[in-house]
This record gives sequence, structure tokens and C-alpha cells, in this order.
Amino acid sequence: MKTFWKGFIAAGSLLVVLGACSSGNDEAGGSETAEGQEEQQEITIGFSQVTLESPFYIELVNGAEEAAAEQGVTLDIVDAQNDIEKQNSDVNSLITKGIDVLLLNPANPSSVAPSLKAAENAGVPVITIDRETNDEVTAYVGRDNKEMGMYAGEKAVDLLGGKGNAKGKIIEIQGDAGGIVMQARHDGFHHIVSEEEGIEVIEGPYSEYIRSKAVSAMQDLLQAHPDVDLVYAHNDDMALGAIQVLSQSNMLDDVKVVGVDGLMEALKKIDAGEMDGTVINDPYELGTLAVEAAIKAANGEEIDKFIVGGTGLIDQSNVGNYLDEESSFARIQ
Repeated sequence: MKTFWKGFIAAGSLLVVLGACSSGNDEAGGSETAEGQEEQQEITIGFSQVTLESPFYIELVNGAEEAAAEQGVTLDIVDAQNDIEKQNSDVNSLITKGIDVLLLNPANPSSVAPSLKAAENAGVPVITIDRETNDEVTAYVGRDNKEMGMYAGEKAVDLLGGKGNAKGKIIEIQGDAGGIVMQARHDGFHHIVSEEEGIEVIEGPYSEYIRSKAVSAMQDLLQAHPDVDLVYAHNDDMALGAIQVLSQSNMLDDVKVVGVDGLMEALKKIDAGEMDGTVINDPYELGTLAVEAAIKAANGEEIDKFIVGGTGLIDQSNVGNYLDEESSFARIQ
């Protein structure tokens, strides 16, 4: 009988041990499953784009979309249509949907504050793209627009006679009123050309980076200043608008044109001798960098406060290196 009870107890003990092992394995398996589910948890990035009327911003969105698809995250894009009230409303809608990170290209650096506050209250990190805000955010993805304006200024000085000898009248077609990018591209350009006593700059109206508006502005400016020697536009789309007007007026051979962004259509004009220079501002790269930063922010990783893309001047000396039929803009090399 003692032998029987010893065997029974031993068997029972074995069952308890097996049960504990099984429970431990279940818990471990459950933990692995939970971890697996956590790894597979989808990240949703909200992207409030200032406008989708400009080729630059369309290409920026393309870069963001392809990066999101490659990384397996959801990208919810809304178009503010250059309307700050719509942008603030759009951002509230995105936050209500439950986004993990907000990518924001602000229509106005100060008036976008309600969007930033809503994101802060919801615990949503904010990464601004291309344009900065007056308030602090998690990170900014962009370029030094003052430096880009300086590149354009240096090319303008060179075209008008060289440093110390430059002379002529410049028409400046500006971006958006009150915009940080506009102001930086303006300031950088003027920082260079103001050193030349023989240069006069006529500051044109704000054309919001849109070609059709630049065409209207250039038509009026050309009537008032038919003796113009060079046009500086804050982006290539507006520069192309100026070229259209100059061509229609049979003045394209006499007036130099410099832009910003590296739009492929502008590069073709440079190659054909109808435009004189542009400054690289690869939007596709900005979209890619922004999504990569957003994913890190969503995962709680530290990211740089200023994530900067490269730039440089394209003119007839190097345009052949950047021409690419498959791209809308020059890519950073």
C-alpha cells in the first residue's frame, strides 16, 4: 500500500510539474503572441499638406507615400488648399481619427497654433515639413531656405557682371505673404545682391508659388519695368510663368531667369538655354525623410530637431548630371 501511495503521489507531482510547464509555455506563448501583435501594430501618420496645386508639394507627397508603402505604415493625407482655417479643421479631424504622428506643412507659421495645441493635448508628436512654425515641435524636416536664396543671389550676380561689377534691374517674384520659406529665400537673395551697388531689385507681388499667378504678376511687372535684366522667382513653377511671359513678349533672349526647386521642366529650359539657373530642393527626399522620422517618433525613438536635406546650384555647367525623364525634380546626388 505504501508503494502504491508513493507511486500515486509521484504521478500527481509529475502532473503538477507538467501542468506548470504547460502553463509557463502558454504564458510564454501568450507573451510571444502579444509581442508579435505589438510588432504588427500599424502606425498611422496624418499628413496635412499646405496645398496640392504646386508640383513641388505633389512630389513631396509622392515621396512620403512611397516611403510609407515601403515601411508598411498608413499615411492619411489632407489638402489645406492654402487655407489656415481649413488646415486647423483638417488636423482636428486627423487627431480624432487616432493618428500616431502628425506631419504638418503649415499654411501660416503662427496661425497654425491651434493645430499644434490640439496635437499636444492628444499626445501626438508633430513633425513640420518644408516650412517651420513659430512654436516648438518634435522635429523639422527641410532645408536652409536662406542658403538657397544666397545660391540664387550668387548666380544672379554672376549673370549681371560678376562680384563687384554686377549691374541691372531684377524683378523678384515672391512666394506667399508671411511665409517663413518666402522670407528666407528673399533674405538670402538680398543678402548677396545688396552688396552690389549697381543692382536694383523690384519686389513683385506674392504669387503663392503658383505659375498662373506668376504669369499675371509678370505681365504687370513687365509693363512697369520693360528694362528688366533678370527675374528671380522663389520657385521654378513661378520662374516658368515668367519665362512664358518673356517669350510671348520676345524678351527671353535679353532677360536672365533664376529659380528655386530643381523642377525637371526648369532643368530642360536650362539645358535649352531658356533659363539660367535653379537651386536644388528635392521634394521627394523631404517626403521620404519625414516619414522615416515619423515612424521613429511613433516608436518613441529620439530624432534630430532639424533634419536637413542637401542643396546646390544647377546651371548650364552641370544640368546634364541631373536630367532624368523619370523624375519630376532633380534628385540630390
